Amino acid sequence: MTGESKIVHKDQKAPMLMSGCKVVDGYGSMLVTGVGTNTEWGTLMANLSEDIGEETPLQVRLNGVATLIGIVGLSVAGVVLVVLWIRYFTGHSNNPDGTTAFVAGTTGAKQGFMGAISIFTVAVTIVVVAVPEGLPLAVTLTLAYSMRKMMRDKALVRRLSSCETMGSATTICSDKTGTLTLNKMTVVEAYLSGTKLNPCDNTGMIFSSVASLLVEGIAQNTAGAVFSPEDGGAAEVAGSPTEKAILSWGLEIGMNFTDVRSKSSVLRVLPFNSVKKRGGVAVQVSDAYVHIHWKGAAELVLASCKSWFSVDGSVHPMSSDKYNELKRFIDDMSMSSLRCIAFAYCTCELSMVPREDLDKWQLPEENLTLLGMVGIKVCVVRWCLLYASTSI
Repeated sequence: MTGESKIVHKDQKAPMLMSGCKVVDGYGSMLVTGVGTNTEWGTLMANLSEDIGEETPLQVRLNGVATLIGIVGLSVAGVVLVVLWIRYFTGHSNNPDGTTAFVAGTTGAKQGFMGAISIFTVAVTIVVVAVPEGLPLAVTLTLAYSMRKMMRDKALVRRLSSCETMGSATTICSDKTGTLTLNKMTVVEAYLSGTKLNPCDNTGMIFSSVASLLVEGIAQNTAGAVFSPEDGGAAEVAGSPTEKAILSWGLEIGMNFTDVRSKSSVLRVLPFNSVKKRGGVAVQVSDAYVHIHWKGAAELVLASCKSWFSVDGSVHPMSSDKYNELKRFIDDMSMSSLRCIAFAYCTCELSMVPREDLDKWQLPEENLTLLGMVGIKVCVVRWCLLYASTSI
């Protein structure tokens, strides 16, 4: 909630979770006790969205323009009023036929009173005409047009003033120390069976058993999900950016998320841990065997592998030469600013699984068989488009 990365442990003594926070380790059920503004996150958002009455840059400029127009209009009206009254009362405002220029056909005191009123009306008219009545409407239409342009770029604007505030920005400040990035990742490189795939979704040369094991690991060892619309549209992927990138790549290589998960049952889940930098799952695939899949930082998973799959589906021991070759692949991806994720698995007999105490079963982390590695790229913001309002 405070933005710090320190992990806070929750147990029976302190069971309350705050909305807006992320669970970094573990899983369980949750009872919602407050929603909306009744949560800490809701209170924080309400305070941030509270209108403090601060004027926008355009409002400040409009106030200045209105003040200037008012001063000029009043000054001109005052000068006109004084000059016309002087000319009127000194007799310099008569027409050539001898009648007054303001109220013809009147005489005496009535003529003097009506003439003075007519001159005052001219001064008031000058003040009224000087005020630009269409200025607020023109500004509102301009901001509405800018909002529509931003909506076409999929940028929803709740307040019209946001458009002109963004248009007045000259400097963008960010808490990032490097490149601005989007909250989106994609798999751009893949190494399966010791071979680089080009393109990264070309698994035609890989033996079907290796591809099926990889797909099983992607579908079962994940905290994300894939939703397939009933009308046959594009599948929607949910989860963290890394999980979404891996699941999207799994769909590209032919993974059917629902079918794969229905073919096996999950026995034990170890969620991704920031200390171990890996996450594992044990799934029962038959009445006799259990597959244990691991996914995490490539260099750590590779260090736990004692064998690897070849293109033809055979298993080979992890020799020092092969280890150095795979380590070089990881270094090359790291030098290209890619996030390296490795997949490995091992198998064990179902009789070795403690069925009565699964929560305390520690999944085997050694003697793994490497399935493959992927390089995930973070999408970078290359330009920013600002919509400026009309200058006054």
